Amino acid sequence: MRASFLMGLVGGQRALTPLASVAVASARDELTADNRLTRFLGHPLIAAGAVALAVAEMVGDKQKSAPDRIVPIGLAARFVTSAIAGAALAPRRERWLGALIGGGTALAASYVGWRIRIRAMEEYGQTATGFVEDTAVLASAAAIVRS
Repeated sequence: MRASFLMGLVGGQRALTPLASVAVASARDELTADNRLTRFLGHPLIAAGAVALAVAEMVGDKQKSAPDRIVPIGLAARFVTSAIAGAALAPRRERWLGALIGGGTALAASYVGWRIRIRAMEEYGQTATGFVEDTAVLASAAAIVRS
């Protein structure tokens, strides 16, 4: 459940990174394929699509027109993608609990991350803080799926 929780923290900062990281790990056979979810996420087209969407989100985040992560559609996306990732990372018999932990953690982390980013943007700007956040998110997601 620790991995589901940690991936929820990642999902609070970037909605699509949890899904992309789990899909890539599944495609590389780095996750157990004991259920249909990991097999589905590991399909090359699903993994490539998830990565493309995650990259697009990171590019869009640097734009002045980017909405706050706490808008309802953003929160919904964070919950769903983190719930899927949390389920994929959870032990087989606890997939639903992993989904709830991943999704719920993403919702809470969204607000915390938003507050931190708003304060950082006042001093360092949107682009610089976005790149720092991207780096932390990518490194964290990679470490989580490898552990």
